[in-house]
Amino acid sequence: MVNILFVCLGNICRSPMAEFVMKKLVKDKGLENHFTIASAATSYEESGNPVYPPARAKLAEHGISCKDKYAVRVSPDDYDKYDYIVVMDRSNLRNITRIVGEDRDDKIRLLMSYTGANSDVADPWYTGDFEATWQDVWAGCNALLEKILSEKF
Repeated sequence: MVNILFVCLGNICRSPMAEFVMKKLVKDKGLENHFTIASAATSYEESGNPVYPPARAKLAEHGISCKDKYAVRVSPDDYDKYDYIVVMDRSNLRNITRIVGEDRDDKIRLLMSYTGANSDVADPWYTGDFEATWQDVWAGCNALLEKILSEKF
């Protein structure tokens, strides 16, 4: 079983987009029984809130539902539970290590690093540009899945 946790600040835009994109990619390959995929926040700000409506709409444009997803915060126990902890930006990277501690197994990475880019996923909360976020998330999730498939399958 491959366990992936996507992380952003509030768990209402970028990380749930990544969670549900990855679930779709895995399902399209018939591998959903081999993966556990979730998302969480580094803050409590949005805990209990649903996915932000424009993020939900962007996923729906691509036939992806995020129904029944509500924001949750990362737990210190998540470090041992997940094989890949994938953050959306450098701020998330700093915050996640405050929550889970040292990355002793080298499992915390920026999503865009899987594409070869050393950049953050575009943050639509500030820009309103959910298309740019979609493009980053789509590219990052595809690259991450290819890496996993080449290593584990």
